[in-house]
Amino acid sequence: MASRTYRVSDAAALIGVSDDTIRRWAAAGRVRIDTGADGVKAIDGVELASLAREVATTHRADELGGLPPASARNRLHGIVTAIVRDTVMAQVDVQAGPFRLVSLISREAADELDLDVGSLVVASVKATNLGIEAPASAFGRDSSAHA
Repeated sequence: MASRTYRVSDAAALIGVSDDTIRRWAAAGRVRIDTGADGVKAIDGVELASLAREVATTHRADELGGLPPASARNRLHGIVTAIVRDTVMAQVDVQAGPFRLVSLISREAADELDLDVGSLVVASVKATNLGIEAPASAFGRDSSAHA
Protein backbone atom coordinates (compact mmCIF):
# COMPACT_ATOMS: atom_id res chain seq x y z
CA MET A 1 0.00 0.00 0.00
CA ALA A 2 1.41 3.37 -1.04
CA SER A 3 1.72 6.06 1.59
CA ARG A 4 -0.46 9.13 1.21
CA THR A 5 1.29 12.34 0.22
CA TYR A 6 0.48 15.91 1.20
CA ARG A 7 1.03 19.12 -0.75
CA VAL A 8 3.43 21.49 0.96
CA SER A 9 0.62 23.90 1.88
CA ASP A 10 -1.52 21.10 3.34
CA ALA A 11 1.44 19.70 5.29
CA ALA A 12 2.20 23.15 6.70
CA ALA A 13 -1.41 23.65 7.82
CA LEU A 14 -1.51 20.24 9.48
CA ILE A 15 1.46 20.95 11.72
CA GLY A 16 0.81 24.65 12.21
CA VAL A 17 3.68 26.26 10.33
CA SER A 18 3.99 28.29 7.13
CA ASP A 19 4.71 26.89 3.68
CA ASP A 20 8.02 28.75 3.81
CA THR A 21 8.96 26.98 7.04
CA ILE A 22 8.35 23.60 5.39
CA ARG A 23 10.53 24.67 2.44
CA ARG A 24 13.30 25.88 4.77
CA TRP A 25 13.16 22.60 6.68
CA ALA A 26 13.41 20.73 3.38
CA ALA A 27 16.44 22.81 2.35
CA ALA A 28 18.03 22.00 5.72
CA GLY A 29 17.29 18.28 5.31
CA ARG A 30 14.72 18.08 8.11
CA VAL A 31 11.99 16.86 5.73
CA ARG A 32 11.99 15.61 2.14
CA ILE A 33 9.80 17.19 -0.54
CA ASP A 34 9.27 15.10 -3.66
CA THR A 35 7.92 16.27 -7.00
CA GLY A 36 5.26 13.95 -8.37
CA ALA A 37 4.68 13.02 -12.01
CA ASP A 38 2.09 15.80 -12.12
CA GLY A 39 4.72 18.36 -11.02
CA VAL A 40 3.13 18.86 -7.60
CA LYS A 41 5.56 19.07 -4.68
CA ALA A 42 4.50 16.84 -1.81
CA ILE A 43 5.64 15.24 1.43
CA ASP A 44 5.18 11.56 2.25
CA GLY A 45 2.47 11.03 4.89
CA VAL A 46 4.59 8.79 7.10
CA GLU A 47 7.43 11.33 7.06
CA LEU A 48 4.97 14.15 7.79
CA ALA A 49 3.53 12.23 10.75
CA SER A 50 7.03 11.82 12.16
CA LEU A 51 7.75 15.53 11.65
CA ALA A 52 4.45 16.45 13.32
CA ARG A 53 5.37 14.38 16.40
CA GLU A 54 8.82 15.99 16.48
CA VAL A 55 7.39 19.50 16.19
CA ALA A 56 4.81 18.80 18.91
CA THR A 57 7.44 17.54 21.36
CA THR A 58 9.91 20.38 20.75
CA HIS A 59 7.54 23.21 21.72
CA ARG A 60 8.81 24.67 24.96
CA ALA A 61 6.84 26.86 27.36
CA ASP A 62 8.64 29.99 26.12
CA GLU A 63 7.53 29.17 22.56
CA LEU A 64 3.95 28.98 23.83
CA GLY A 65 3.80 32.50 25.23
CA GLY A 66 5.53 31.68 28.52
CA LEU A 67 2.80 29.33 29.67
CA PRO A 68 3.63 27.03 32.56
CA PRO A 69 3.45 23.26 32.10
CA ALA A 70 -0.08 21.85 32.29
CA SER A 71 -1.76 18.47 32.21
CA ALA A 72 -3.72 19.35 29.06
CA ARG A 73 -1.70 18.30 26.04
CA ASN A 74 -3.85 19.94 23.37
CA ARG A 75 -3.10 23.66 23.55
CA LEU A 76 -4.02 25.86 20.62
CA HIS A 77 -3.03 29.51 20.19
CA GLY A 78 -5.93 31.57 18.97
CA ILE A 79 -7.66 34.91 18.89
CA VAL A 80 -10.98 35.76 20.50
CA THR A 81 -13.46 36.45 17.68
CA ALA A 82 -16.58 36.96 19.81
CA ILE A 83 -17.50 37.10 23.47
CA VAL A 84 -20.96 37.24 25.00
CA ARG A 85 -21.16 37.96 28.72
CA ASP A 86 -24.22 37.66 30.93
CA THR A 87 -24.40 37.99 34.69
CA VAL A 88 -22.96 34.52 35.42
CA MET A 89 -21.36 33.04 32.29
CA ALA A 90 -19.45 34.12 29.19
CA GLN A 91 -19.35 32.44 25.80
CA VAL A 92 -15.92 32.87 24.23
CA ASP A 93 -15.42 32.12 20.52
CA VAL A 94 -11.82 31.48 19.50
CA GLN A 95 -10.32 31.02 16.05
CA ALA A 96 -7.20 28.83 16.30
CA GLY A 97 -5.88 28.36 12.79
CA PRO A 98 -8.64 26.63 10.85
CA PHE A 99 -10.48 25.68 14.04
CA ARG A 100 -13.37 27.58 15.62
CA LEU A 101 -13.61 26.77 19.31
CA VAL A 102 -16.33 27.85 21.71
CA SER A 103 -15.93 27.80 25.48
CA LEU A 104 -18.36 28.63 28.25
CA ILE A 105 -16.52 30.06 31.23
CA SER A 106 -17.65 32.05 34.22
CA ARG A 107 -18.19 35.77 33.72
CA GLU A 108 -15.76 36.34 36.57
CA ALA A 109 -13.02 34.36 34.76
CA ALA A 110 -13.61 36.24 31.50
CA ASP A 111 -13.35 39.53 33.36
CA GLU A 112 -10.21 38.44 35.26
CA LEU A 113 -8.59 37.42 31.97
CA ASP A 114 -9.62 40.79 30.52
CA LEU A 115 -10.94 39.01 27.44
CA ASP A 116 -12.21 41.05 24.51
CA VAL A 117 -12.50 40.48 20.77
CA GLY A 118 -8.93 40.46 19.50
CA SER A 119 -7.39 39.03 22.70
CA LEU A 120 -4.64 36.45 22.22
CA VAL A 121 -5.52 33.26 24.08
CA VAL A 122 -4.48 29.65 24.38
CA ALA A 123 -7.30 27.12 24.29
CA SER A 124 -6.46 24.01 26.26
CA VAL A 125 -8.57 20.96 25.49
CA LYS A 126 -8.80 18.03 27.86
CA ALA A 127 -11.56 15.42 27.66
CA THR A 128 -14.78 17.35 27.09
CA ASN A 129 -13.57 20.66 28.54
CA LEU A 130 -12.14 23.63 26.71
CA GLY A 131 -10.21 26.03 28.91
CA ILE A 132 -9.09 29.53 27.94
CA GLU A 133 -5.73 30.95 29.01
CA ALA A 134 -4.24 34.39 28.54
CA PRO A 135 -0.50 34.06 27.82
CA ALA A 136 1.62 35.91 30.33
CA SER A 137 3.58 37.63 27.57
CA ALA A 138 0.40 39.16 26.14
CA PHE A 139 -1.11 40.41 29.38
CA GLY A 140 1.78 40.61 31.82
CA ARG A 141 0.44 37.90 34.10
CA ASP A 142 -0.16 34.17 34.32
CA SER A 143 -3.90 33.52 34.06
CA SER A 144 -6.23 30.69 33.21
CA ALA A 145 -9.86 29.72 33.46
CA HIS A 146 -11.44 26.40 32.75
CA ALA A 147 -14.94 25.57 31.60
